[in-house]
Amino acid sequence: MGKYLDPKSDIVFKKVFGQHPHLLKSFLNAVLPLADGELIDTLEYLPSEQIPDIPILKRTIVDVKCYDQQGKIFIVEMQIEWSDSFMQRLLYGTASAYVKQLNTGEAYHLLNPVYGLGLINSIYDHKTPDWYHHYGLVKLSNHEEKIIKGLTLVFVELPKFVPTTHLAKKLRVLWLRFIREINDKTREIDPLLLEIPEIREAVRLTEEAAYSPAELDAYESYWKAVSSEKTIKEESLLKGRAEGRAEGRAEGRAEGRAEGRAEGRAEGNAESKAQVAKKMKNDGLSIDLISKYTGLTMEEIQKL
Repeated sequence: MGKYLDPKSDIVFKKVFGQHPHLLKSFLNAVLPLADGELIDTLEYLPSEQIPDIPILKRTIVDVKCYDQQGKIFIVEMQIEWSDSFMQRLLYGTASAYVKQLNTGEAYHLLNPVYGLGLINSIYDHKTPDWYHHYGLVKLSNHEEKIIKGLTLVFVELPKFVPTTHLAKKLRVLWLRFIREINDKTREIDPLLLEIPEIREAVRLTEEAAYSPAELDAYESYWKAVSSEKTIKEESLLKGRAEGRAEGRAEGRAEGRAEGRAEGRAEGNAESKAQVAKKMKNDGLSIDLISKYTGLTMEEIQKL
């Protein structure tokens, strides 16, 4: 019984999908929204100089140029993240990959479509149980109209993904189960996963024994970085809530003091008006005049 490493870490993901194109081909054909006849036939990894140099996209996993069954070319940029800004980051990276295909003066028809695939190890949309999110450029007044081709984004919320063997996309389910379920605590692999030769090979590539000491150190560093970023985020959130509560209490005290002073002034004004009205009444002035000059009602004046 071997020990397995989590494929959601960059070093394991790259060993599985960045060094074995037939596994990446199987995975992408299962996960991307590709129509019949548009499945990936061959693919090649983009050289590092063709990948957009975007410092904030520090966890881009793998970028590939794909050729479908009709010979058309498209690019896939894959990332795995957990931060709130991930959607914007993947859009930025995908758009950059689209734009940087052309050199100055080249024609636009040379541009190839770009798919951005984001595997999210957290929940970002709490309003729906859907875990597969497919985004394209569509006409807002009629979503059924043909989309503007070029950029496509697919987000998969791994924690919401519910395995089932009754879906038509069985291979998609099994690949996502591989990504979601296998980690350091895994000791046995579901035989369903091992029935697929490509997934069986991918499982073998996650075994700890397949990694050098340097790769294992990098693996540990990856998860330490993840933990640190989550801790910083949670501490910032808690600090913000505490500061908000403190500001609320301070505002409440300030409002209370202001209301007290206002009530005090109002009570004082009422007493002074009553004293003036009483003197005016003793001097024999009519109730109408007293009411006019003090603002007190006739009933209030009569009670003095």
